[in-house]
Amino acid sequence: MPLPYDTIYPIQPTHPTQPMTHSFVNELEERFTRYVKIDTTSDEDSPSAPSTARQFDLLRLLADELCEMQAEDVLLTETGLLYATIPATLPDEAIPTVAYFAHVDTSPAFSGEGVRPLVHRNYDGGKIVLPDDMGQVIDPAAFPYLAEKTGEDIVTASGLTLLGADDKAGVAICMTLASHLLARGEEIRHGRVRLCFTPDEEIGRGVVNIDLDLLGADVAYTLDGGRLGEIESETFSADKFVVKIKGISAHPGYAKDVLVNALHLAAKVVEALPQADRAPETTHGREPFIHIYELNGGAAEAELRFISRGFELDDLQENETIIRQICDELQASEPRAEISLEVSNQYRNMRYWLEEDMTPVHLAAEAIRSCGIEPIEHPIRGGTDGSRLTEMGLPTPNLFAGMQNFHGPLEWVSLQDMEKAVQVCVALTELWGGRE
Repeated sequence: MPLPYDTIYPIQPTHPTQPMTHSFVNELEERFTRYVKIDTTSDEDSPSAPSTARQFDLLRLLADELCEMQAEDVLLTETGLLYATIPATLPDEAIPTVAYFAHVDTSPAFSGEGVRPLVHRNYDGGKIVLPDDMGQVIDPAAFPYLAEKTGEDIVTASGLTLLGADDKAGVAICMTLASHLLARGEEIRHGRVRLCFTPDEEIGRGVVNIDLDLLGADVAYTLDGGRLGEIESETFSADKFVVKIKGISAHPGYAKDVLVNALHLAAKVVEALPQADRAPETTHGREPFIHIYELNGGAAEAELRFISRGFELDDLQENETIIRQICDELQASEPRAEISLEVSNQYRNMRYWLEEDMTPVHLAAEAIRSCGIEPIEHPIRGGTDGSRLTEMGLPTPNLFAGMQNFHGPLEWVSLQDMEKAVQVCVALTELWGGRE
């Protein structure tokens, strides 16, 4: 039975389209600062789709706004995928359909509740002290890209939460793009454009329930990247490891030769990790890592969760071999315990498929150059919904959205970077409109 928020919105216009009267920066600021106030944190432990009902608070708002701007085919599904169409202004049906993606959830790594966005206008180049926690300081000496943003408008949180620019910057960019294309009508010549907003990207489930036939796109782009000009066509490949340890519980006063403490064994797993050359804090560039991000349990049972990352499949296999060896040696040292390892595939390097036809990447670079920006192409030490979409058969490079220092209280974004992202998407849409 469909849930009550499974809604197909009408296509009929509600009022005449009005031409835009404000700059991209103004619209982006208004949208972005509204969107980040809505708590959309995802939850890895939840089996539902989306993992948290609060993600619908933003998805429903976006659906209503898309209807107000007269987008077509607006559909919000019960699993939290929001689709919409910007109709073609060119009659040729052979023109490829381009889709733009952004995810509405924010990372559970840090609080997203009660976000208070602050706009630092005409940034002066100095340290930004976040007022709700004066110990939280965004220092350009530590974050050199911020030093390049003097004179721009920087948005931060207040120090107690993350900002949510990952990926509400992308959400605001896509919505501003839609507003612009729909308002300008036939002044901008392009083929059919699809928008898709996804849930649960931060926990690796963003496009699990996507219907690519319903989406109907030939090529796509995620707006989920960082600094100005970035195009990402190569990502990590990713696995998840879960180590479960079952000990033997006993009263601590009478535990001699009986108790097998699962937490002591879990500590030995952590201690055995190759921290010098396989931890996130000791690796960079194309180096793989194993990252323990959660430890739960007690003396009787414990569970450790890891993410495994590497650009090549051999990297992932080496990571798995390391963890298996640690578990096997621990099991041999304490046969009374039960130690198991679960390995699950999360996503794969999009390069494996994109390198067969780099046209989506080359056109993105052309669009970026047309906006007076030098493209930056490099592997990303992370992943996007585009990793899975590309593997599923929809080529989906990632484009910059301006976000920096995401997943923590020092997150920030430049409104001018976001404005450039909108301009690039307009140019890119027109470039695809010239192809058959």
